[in-house]
Amino acid sequence: MVSVTLAVPKELKQKMDKFPEMNWSEIARQAFNERIADLQFINKIKSKSTLTEADALRMGKAVSKAVSDRYRKLAG
Repeated sequence: MVSVTLAVPKELKQKMDKFPEMNWSEIARQAFNERIADLQFINKIKSKSTLTEADALRMGKAVSKAVSDRYRKLAG
């Protein structure tokens, strides 16, 4: 196994130190594996997609507008 050194903010390290029973290396390994699985899934979907980046941005804006409009109606 290889070693990887991570930098974390001082405040985070202080919070981590309050739980010495935790295996922070294992938690980090699990988080890395989960993120890699997510990225692999996204890449698999992207590889089969015929949408362009412009299409995706246009659709994202339309969805954001629809959600925003819906919440405005609920609030007002």
